[in-house]
Amino acid sequence: MATAEIRKSDLTPRQKYLVERAGMCQDCHTPRTKDGGFDQRNWLLGGSLGMKPLAPMPWMPVAPPIAGLPTLTREQAVHFLMTGERPGKPHVTPPMPEYRFNKADAEAIAGYLKSLAK
Repeated sequence: MATAEIRKSDLTPRQKYLVERAGMCQDCHTPRTKDGGFDQRNWLLGGSLGMKPLAPMPWMPVAPPIAGLPTLTREQAVHFLMTGERPGKPHVTPPMPEYRFNKADAEAIAGYLKSLAK
């Protein structure tokens, strides 16, 4: 499963848990509806952040889309999830956390995200 493409029907509860509960990716990468819920039609397709820092600092006001991994290869996503390092950008910009998932969990998350390609 680590190297093969994953179909949506093959997603496991573990992958869903890692993305939605451990990583909490949807909190920033899914837009909100008027009532504050997640816009399910635009799941993990990026969104404006409803927060900002109180002190001046580097900050990303918009979370990019991650469904389908549009800007990273699967291998780059696994590396990022294990180290917090992106190609050409050694550190993430807040509020993105520098995750340190183990390889199996990073591969499971990357598989889930890749499976959401449209």
